Amino acid sequence: MRTLFRREGFRDLFIGQGVSALGDWMVTVALMALVLKLSGSSTAVGGILVLRLIPAAIAGPLAARAAARWDRRSTMLAMDLVRMGIVALIPFVDALWWVYLWAFMLEIGGLVFLPARDSSIPDLVGDDEEQLSLANGLILGSSYGTIPLGAGAFAAIAALSPAHGFLGDRHPFALVFWIDALTFLVSFLYIRRLTMLASRPEPLVDDLEAQAHSHGFMAAFRIPLVRSVLPPTVTIALGIGALFSLGIKYVRDVLDATDSQFAVLVALFGVGAAVGLVLLRVVTGGAAELTTIKLGVAVQGATVALMSLAPTISVAFLGAVAFGAATAWTLTSAMSLLQESLSGEERVLAFTAFHVLIRVGLSLAALGSGVAADLLSAVHFPVIGSIPSVRVVLGASGLLVFFSSGFIRRDVGRGSLA
Repeated sequence: MRTLFRREGFRDLFIGQGVSALGDWMVTVALMALVLKLSGSSTAVGGILVLRLIPAAIAGPLAARAAARWDRRSTMLAMDLVRMGIVALIPFVDALWWVYLWAFMLEIGGLVFLPARDSSIPDLVGDDEEQLSLANGLILGSSYGTIPLGAGAFAAIAALSPAHGFLGDRHPFALVFWIDALTFLVSFLYIRRLTMLASRPEPLVDDLEAQAHSHGFMAAFRIPLVRSVLPPTVTIALGIGALFSLGIKYVRDVLDATDSQFAVLVALFGVGAAVGLVLLRVVTGGAAELTTIKLGVAVQGATVALMSLAPTISVAFLGAVAFGAATAWTLTSAMSLLQESLSGEERVLAFTAFHVLIRVGLSLAALGSGVAADLLSAVHFPVIGSIPSVRVVLGASGLLVFFSSGFIRRDVGRGSLA
């Protein structure tokens, strides 16, 4: 790790993304709190989750075309400025449609930014596979390991804000949004230093840019390796979406735990992610293979299924660590395999599809599991007795993910558009 952080380009990217990710999760909590205040409706709060699905379908082709037209540094700089402006504007109008509109646009900006960022990591790290695996894990950790920190930062900044807010009673979270805008500025300043990314990478085939224009991010699915790696990636997203969607109801209503214990559960996901990254490095030595991804999917599914049966919050805490470890193991392995096997425009297209499908999987699972748990009443089984609907849905979701690992197969070939 010390060697990796001696690389100035990677160090700049990591710091900028860590600060930006902290702001992202902080403002995610703020968006849900603001929508609840404006509407008083939990259904309206759920609408924020829908906004993670719709932009993925729209921004996928836009992201692929941006990757074909622009160099990666320019793409990231532009999206940081756009997102900085968006979050700064949100507090100025006290209407629900206004919040939804800018939350939608914020997600689109992220979908354009992320493929350019992830496809840049190998150029900042070099060809060492072990260093690349560690770099992937660190960037992934900066993106998702800041979830509990972001929630804590939101609570702290909201508590420090004036009782009536800076813009009146309708905008008590204005300071949270403005600080998040500053985190995008920090990211912009660090990415601006990555001058080695200024040139657009050479395409591997002459007509790839034309394909990106003609087919959008669907061009990624012409690459055999992408067709092998993305299905388990989506499966992992389904497990994440189901657990996060039902987590607070599971903790409150089934395990009779408190909101603070739910916060501990979320924090333990981050602890587990760190454990998973260490295990991946020790067990595989940094090499990424499809069998490694398959193992992670199976462990994540089994963990969710077993967590649905947890008798106490203490047992659920252990499950949270295992869940975080399996998820980080799988996503990092998938990222490493794509980066090691692809280059240039193919890598950018692959990561466009990667981030789009993760968001689609998260959204579908979060909404689907939530609706299923609300529609189902307690289920009665012989001998066992009555089981709460949340346990049933979580258990079914975990089993679905577990058994899906058996269908993961390598497509013919590793790279090149088919």
